Amino acid sequence: MNQSKKVVATESTSKSRTTMARKRSSKATVIFFVLLSVIAFVAFVPVFASLPSLSSHDLHLQHQHHHHHRREKIDVWKFEIAEDMFWKDGKPFQIIGGDLHYFRVLPEYWEDRLLRAKALGLNTIQTYIPWNLHEPEPGKLVFEGIADLVSFLKLCQKLDLLVMLRPGPYICAEWDLGGFPAWLLAIEPDIRLRSSDPAYLKMVEGWWGVLLPKVAPLLYGSGGPIIMVQIENEFGSYGDDKAYLSQLVKLARENLGEDIILYTTDGGSRETLEKGTIQGDDVFSAVDFTTGDNPWPIFKLQKEFNSPGKSPPLSSEFYTGWLTHWGEKIERTDADFTAAALEKILSRNGSVVLYMAHGGTNFGFYNGANTGSDESDYKPDLTSYDYDAPITESGNVDNAKFKAIRRVVQKYSSVSLPSVPSNIKKTGYGSIQLQKTAFLFDLLDGIDSAHIVEAENPTAMEYLYQMFGFLLYVSEYASKTGGSKLVIPKVHDRAQVFISCSSNGGQVSYVGTIERWSNQAIGLPNAKCVSNTSLFILVENMGRVNYGPYMFDRKGILSSVYIDGRVLNRWKMISIPFHNLNEVPKFNSVIQVASEFPKVLVRKKLEHKSGMSPEYRKHAVPNGCNILLFPPV
Repeated sequence: MNQSKKVVATESTSKSRTTMARKRSSKATVIFFVLLSVIAFVAFVPVFASLPSLSSHDLHLQHQHHHHHRREKIDVWKFEIAEDMFWKDGKPFQIIGGDLHYFRVLPEYWEDRLLRAKALGLNTIQTYIPWNLHEPEPGKLVFEGIADLVSFLKLCQKLDLLVMLRPGPYICAEWDLGGFPAWLLAIEPDIRLRSSDPAYLKMVEGWWGVLLPKVAPLLYGSGGPIIMVQIENEFGSYGDDKAYLSQLVKLARENLGEDIILYTTDGGSRETLEKGTIQGDDVFSAVDFTTGDNPWPIFKLQKEFNSPGKSPPLSSEFYTGWLTHWGEKIERTDADFTAAALEKILSRNGSVVLYMAHGGTNFGFYNGANTGSDESDYKPDLTSYDYDAPITESGNVDNAKFKAIRRVVQKYSSVSLPSVPSNIKKTGYGSIQLQKTAFLFDLLDGIDSAHIVEAENPTAMEYLYQMFGFLLYVSEYASKTGGSKLVIPKVHDRAQVFISCSSNGGQVSYVGTIERWSNQAIGLPNAKCVSNTSLFILVENMGRVNYGPYMFDRKGILSSVYIDGRVLNRWKMISIPFHNLNEVPKFNSVIQVASEFPKVLVRKKLEHKSGMSPEYRKHAVPNGCNILLFPPV
């Protein structure tokens, strides 16, 4: 997300089939009447071939379309671009869509949210596909529960909603690492994400080789809801690697065939379109731009990057709101302003996709982050992805923005809109008393010492086979009478510092916090320890960067640690991923094993650690590359 007709009423697929059946029936009837009388034929044929009623908008488009050639053949189950318009089953079609991401809505609410999107007037749903949700570990593929993409797509079809699919492999989306699985950051040598790096493309080929065959039966030409598939995402705002984009197109065609419309989305400037588009007939170029910008000069520019007659105006991300970072005021945009900007597009037969129609929630640790001028200017996103969308995070539609957008859509929709559902009922649960069940450092009492990873220098989270949560770094130093100064030049993202002295009872004391965005030295008090003082640094992963040049965003301590200007060596690292808060981690006392360092640092190659099959590895892991992982806790 970066921040663009003789026509009859648009009908459902089943209704189209019924109309075709009526026409076949009417032909037989007409032949019978011709044998009786030419006059009878003239008199009765309108009864059997009556047209659906047209709205005032349809009549306007009907008059306009007299300037276009009639399409001689009506193709059922065909979605295409011609005469600078979208055509569905031989009829001009205006996309009025919205983003609604299945992975940000619990499956139990999918149908409810989709019905609310229909009530808003949408005929199309656009959704990303996050690679990291579906392959959280190398070779471990997940397509169940909230990751049941196929069921979501079939539900869209059941509700007569078309789908624009955005499989990435990069999606941005304010989602951790832009949808890339974090284990890609453990590959050595480093791969170059979003590039024609052969090692990276080999990984994409493995992923798409699993994903795209799953969705291929649901393409519109095969009787499914998917009308368009996006290549990458706003690549023109990132790079200029045409070989990379062309390879993605090749992979998509190999898995999806030649008929499906492939498209790119880029910001509405000449620079981004020049970098991010693939000119020619094979890929359609769509645009996005700031809400309130005059859309039609941008749509005119869009035509320069599409073949003649192949550039229906489409804003594939029309922003209904905006994202919010931690510490910021919740973003809000004016309802009437948003609706007026939308009408500028729809009133001249432009197509549009609302970003977002319904935002939802960044469940778990999947929120992304942004950066400013450098990677230390770090801004993690909220767990909420409400986005100030017309359908709120909780599903409410009784709000000014939903009503304003619906009024505009209703004026230009070729079908009458469904009634608006009522808001979801809420209930109060009263006060909830939180009860302390354990002290963090008490939880370490059950750890198996074989699973404590140890090294001379701190190691990034990804190399410990950990993608989310917290990582505890443990070392020790000799206390000084006047105290000491702790410096960590590079920590991602927030480090809470504790000390303990076993000769003084072993109580763990909080000292301070070092943050990525305001990195400051911390003074360590003199613990008056007879032995060395134990140092505990608890590092929190607050979300990987999902947009811009600093996306290669490993987590943990990424530099040496200095005590009074000297490098501190000999570290223990313990993963605290918080996969399941109802399950107490199995730990050993980290203080008791503070001076026991194993001689061998364990590294395991990808296929041994993940159980990846040789066949999958052949397609997914480039020759000469390994994913170097420590054993998980």
